[in-house]
Amino acid sequence: MDDPAVDDLLRPLVPQVVGVLARRFGDFAAAEDAVQEALIDAVAQWPREGVPANPRGWLVQVAYRRMTEQVRNERARRRREELVVAQAPPDRRTAPPADDAYETDRDDTLTTLFLCCHPALTPASAIALTLRSAGGLTTAEIAKAFLVPEPTMAQRISRAKQRIKASGIPFRMPAPEERARRLGSVLHVLYLVFNEGYASSAGPDLQRVELSREAIRLARMVHGLLPDDCEVAGLLALMLLTDARRPARTDASGTPIPLAEQDRSLWDGEAVAEGIALITGTLARGAVGPYQLQAAIAAVHDEAATAGETDWPQILALYGLLERMSDNPMVSLNRAVAAAMTHGPAAGLDLLRALDADGRLAGHHRFYTARAHLLEMAGDRRAAADDYRAAASRTTSAPERHYLTTRAARLTVPDRPERAVPDQPERTAPARFGRTAPDRAGRTAPDRPGQVVPPDRSE
Repeated sequence: MDDPAVDDLLRPLVPQVVGVLARRFGDFAAAEDAVQEALIDAVAQWPREGVPANPRGWLVQVAYRRMTEQVRNERARRRREELVVAQAPPDRRTAPPADDAYETDRDDTLTTLFLCCHPALTPASAIALTLRSAGGLTTAEIAKAFLVPEPTMAQRISRAKQRIKASGIPFRMPAPEERARRLGSVLHVLYLVFNEGYASSAGPDLQRVELSREAIRLARMVHGLLPDDCEVAGLLALMLLTDARRPARTDASGTPIPLAEQDRSLWDGEAVAEGIALITGTLARGAVGPYQLQAAIAAVHDEAATAGETDWPQILALYGLLERMSDNPMVSLNRAVAAAMTHGPAAGLDLLRALDADGRLAGHHRFYTARAHLLEMAGDRRAAADDYRAAASRTTSAPERHYLTTRAARLTVPDRPERAVPDQPERTAPARFGRTAPDRAGRTAPDRPGQVVPPDRSE
């Protein structure tokens, strides 16, 4: 999709049009394929001929025709068409008019989302199918996001749709008890989609904004469906509080800027306020889950006017609760950094030694990054540089590799005393809002999920 305006218009319509066809034909996979073909037509025609008065109705009609063509051209699809026609009442055997408000205005996004997060699917398949069917991304865009060939991603999505079809589950919102069972999968998929968008695991870009925005949009819809669910509110708050820092996370060349060095005036104040209000309201309602705890940690970071004012003892306590709740080594890694911030680098390095002996993060670049950060805090520049280089050799993110390599190079350059300039007043660089002294913890830690700042990436 090359036209941003058309792209923004089409993306939220995709799951709704898929829902119309899936309800009529009872075949989610075929409906999804037909809608993708209709999208191609829309991208080609709308910028040239103008957006139709009823975009959703236009997509429904075009997708319906594409689906009918598929049925007629393929023997297997002809058999499915005959079965559907035999079972459908007469008034549902033709495409709905473009101005049919019930058919074209009904929003099936949440139904599609819950269907894509079927428990029979692996997380990788659920993410891919969610991005395609509920998020409106093309197969090529999804393949690019995960750095796999397009045919590979197409096969992954096809297998996911086949599994859903084999399950025999009709296209409708699950009953409350089934919805409750699937909610964990839905939240986990949205969490992973957001993480991949906020801090891409591989490739030339640090972040994929369209993925994180789509995760936030879908999380808002789930929150609208379940406004009293504390973990749903916690996940939305976590996304908002973390994404609020996005404008300050990189410099003009795309190189990561550590959290303590970010210009906090660039943070999205409205997103911060909304996220804090959400997590404040949900924490007061009772039982606390892992998404709420991660959102609380993000809120502590975002409430600090400067890095030096961050309440690290509170963050350390929250990570302690999160570690007891979920046996996740990334949480333990974050707690070690928080311990160093609170009690000094020696305390954090002790926890990292225990985590290293555990073996679950063996060879992981984030372990080396965290240890390099704490060694630098402790003044062991040579060992810190070695660990930065080890982390750089293991990450698949190009911006992060550049950042880590640069950190290592700076540590290998001997400190040089400042030279006095006769007859001139001392000049210093203007203070940057949010910047702390070089020996303050946090300076060398990139602002990314799973490092010092939540959310922690689930691998």
